[in-house]
Amino acid sequence: MKKWIVAGAVLLSGCTQITNYNMAVKTPAPDSLQGIWQTSGPQSGLISEKATGTLIITHEGDTLDCRQWQRVIAKPGKLTVLDGDYVNINRQLRVMPLELDGETLNYDKLELHRVARPTVECQKALEAVKAQPNARVIQDIQIDSLSENAATVAAPKA
Repeated sequence: MKKWIVAGAVLLSGCTQITNYNMAVKTPAPDSLQGIWQTSGPQSGLISEKATGTLIITHEGDTLDCRQWQRVIAKPGKLTVLDGDYVNINRQLRVMPLELDGETLNYDKLELHRVARPTVECQKALEAVKAQPNARVIQDIQIDSLSENAATVAAPKA
């Protein structure tokens, strides 16, 4: 009986839990979210002050969360709307809200800014996802020198 009460309370509260990646509806990205977003400088959401976080959001709503420091960990996902808000859900069923504050995208304890291109390693991870469309995580990308791959900040949209 208690389980039914809790289940009813969850349904009424508007909390939705995604339990199957394929059941989440991929949503096309609005212009304000699509593009390549990257951290700049040290961030508490990253393991090291030398680490870089990149989030790629395509027009179609595909995403790639790419973190790099001593290795690359890239997690493919998709954009969806959950309880009226845009979220990224990765293939490991981790759901992370996307909050745009001016030119800053707040995502998974990171502050990201739009850049012109991803790092070389994240570009390789993007290609690996295309070659392995069902992979939950890509971890076999070799690290080039991070200092040589810093992304160029995109010019603000007029």
